[in-house]
Amino acid sequence: MKVVIAGASGFMGRDLVRRFTADGDEVATIGRSGADAGWGDAEALVGVLDGADLLVNLAGRSVNCRYHARNRREILRSRVDTTLALAAAIRRCARPPALWVNSSTATIYRHAVDRPMTERAGEIGEGFSVGIATAWEAAFFEGELPGVRRVAIRTAIVLGHGSVLGPYSALVRAGLGGPQLDGRWPATAERLRAGTYHRRGSSGGRQRFSWVHLDDVHGVLRFLAASPDASGVYNVSSPEPTDNRTFMRTLRRVLGVPFGLPAPRAVLEIGTALIRTETELVLKSRWVVPERLLAEGYRFVRPGLEDALREATSRE
Repeated sequence: MKVVIAGASGFMGRDLVRRFTADGDEVATIGRSGADAGWGDAEALVGVLDGADLLVNLAGRSVNCRYHARNRREILRSRVDTTLALAAAIRRCARPPALWVNSSTATIYRHAVDRPMTERAGEIGEGFSVGIATAWEAAFFEGELPGVRRVAIRTAIVLGHGSVLGPYSALVRAGLGGPQLDGRWPATAERLRAGTYHRRGSSGGRQRFSWVHLDDVHGVLRFLAASPDASGVYNVSSPEPTDNRTFMRTLRRVLGVPFGLPAPRAVLEIGTALIRTETELVLKSRWVVPERLLAEGYRFVRPGLEDALREATSRE
């Protein structure tokens, strides 16, 4: 195939470039420095997209930051503007990409502790992160693109070398690898207006943790490319989600650390402020299952958490 990866400099993008290249595919990249086409060069975008079999767009500023006004604007702009730029370039292609897969996020669903969220019956949540996800998908599905199948992948937390496991593993080795515990925390008027305040929703580290391994991100993309009827929204997550407490216990076992102190919300709020990130990333309950992929016959390479963690930490 001719594969185009947009947002190729990120964690997932670098991995997919390596994997598709190893598969023998022709791979072109879109991004900032060092890419085959830059975001500000409309002619170059058309050049790399024309005749592509698969376009994968992963572009977007990391959400691992504080959600102040400037970062909120950039998180939204970096997703919507790049998606619209790709659509504009595709409309100029003589042979547009056969399949366009655009990244989205499992965070689009509500905080769920009662039942899993599926593509068919999942409930969209509220707040800043959900608003970003819905705006991103709206930009992606906007307008007609004749001859182009479009799939938005609502991806869970991705496990692999260089992923969120780096900080998690450091916590475990420092003896702080217990569950992250939700609890009461005062809300400010500004955070309530911006939709960035995390409302207490679970206890005891039982917030659900949906995840997927990089092997299956690559596998799902190949599956979608080979499935001519695949379009619309797909959850990309392991069929075996867990919870925060079990995730941390499993990671401790994989790393050979027998004990880990829990982190109550007060500690998390102070710690995330110091390292410039948000508690929502660990306290929101993401309970997502890949109903469509399973129904359509995709077989997960790494459905089990311990196997995924052992592979992902094997080179640390």
